[in-house]
Amino acid sequence: MSSASPTLATPPVKRSFREQMHQAREDAIVAAVNRLLAEKGFEAMTVDEVAAEVGIAKASLYKHFPSKEDLAAAAMVKVMQRAQSFLDGLQARPGLTPLQRLREVARWTMEVQLAGEMPSLPSENSSLRAALAASKPYVDGLMDVSDRLGGWIVEAQADGSLNTSLPPIAVLYTLYARACDPVLGFLKASGQYGTEQIIEMVLSTCFDGLRQR
Repeated sequence: MSSASPTLATPPVKRSFREQMHQAREDAIVAAVNRLLAEKGFEAMTVDEVAAEVGIAKASLYKHFPSKEDLAAAAMVKVMQRAQSFLDGLQARPGLTPLQRLREVARWTMEVQLAGEMPSLPSENSSLRAALAASKPYVDGLMDVSDRLGGWIVEAQADGSLNTSLPPIAVLYTLYARACDPVLGFLKASGQYGTEQIIEMVLSTCFDGLRQR
């Protein structure tokens, strides 16, 4: 008979007040960056604006994030974490088909963008690309999200609910494009449609195509 002692759970490490304040300030900085990136875009956003938004000196901000590119990378890490949590929730919902999961992901990205919470980053910026590539949390999060979406795409093609002539990578990038689709902003600015109407229209063009059924 084994006489091994039961394993005791390791108690959580309690952070000092100074560490908690440091984290709270970083969270505030990232939230401000996320809002400004969604509202103005990377090129128009300035570090001075971020510091003013948080209410700290620019020198203090640089103690947390040494560059504008690092600020953007931190905002994208937060977005990836939100996406991973959303995917976790989808996987926990029984009965959803792979195609339904993909539609829900597209819907979520559009909801986040229309709520002004999706950072807008340029597709061509070498220093920003370098900062994102150097961020392990961002790269790990992107790989995890891509792997899970890719799996659902392959499953949806296998069950006949998704066009099998399309390379899975093309479908994946199409889904990612919904997070920065300018059509959403144009339709919202027209004032003719509500958020749910806009999402349903773009979902239809994305998943059902434009051909008359």
